[in-house]
Amino acid sequence: MSKRVPEDGTLLPLMEEFYTIQGEGYHTGKAAYFIRLGGCDVGCHWCDVKESWDAELHPLTKADDIIKNASQYPAKTVVITGGEPLIYNLDYLTKGLREAGIKTFIETSGAYSLSGHWDWICLSPKKFKAPLPDVIAAAGELKVIVFNKSDFEWAEKYASQIPVDRKLYLQPEWSKATEMTPLIIDYVKEHPKWEISLQTHKYLNIP
Repeated sequence: MSKRVPEDGTLLPLMEEFYTIQGEGYHTGKAAYFIRLGGCDVGCHWCDVKESWDAELHPLTKADDIIKNASQYPAKTVVITGGEPLIYNLDYLTKGLREAGIKTFIETSGAYSLSGHWDWICLSPKKFKAPLPDVIAAAGELKVIVFNKSDFEWAEKYASQIPVDRKLYLQPEWSKATEMTPLIIDYVKEHPKWEISLQTHKYLNIP
């Protein structure tokens, strides 16, 4: 974590914020305001936003300003992502968003303990830094990125830990989609507790 970021979360390293359509997981197809925070030490080699890893590259921004910006858009839903957003204390930001009538969603690897007030938690665990039990228990969906065949067995490891009524998704890693998607289709047909998630925003050519 950047030493510049105050522990109360009133300032956060903001990489970007934009209004778009959620492209993957349970809320695919819904309008949402995305808040991408800088800073991540999970280090997925296939990450498509490596520029988010170094928090020092992104300006510390008042959480109040982020809330004000998000409030200007018709869809009263915010997705907080990264990087790894749970590096930071998100209590202040999410409390303010909720007070503004905005639903709060997060996309996280679960590698850091949960903070914030959430309407939906998407847990996307990574092999490089395991998710913590408190995040696993609170997740509304488990979304596993499939990069190679061994990821199916790894996905089942976390499916056995997440509460049984939660959503389970397998999503092909974008650069391996041609190779992995047919395998995912076959796997879901054999194991129908899983569903397929696709990065539809990339097919639509939107952020």
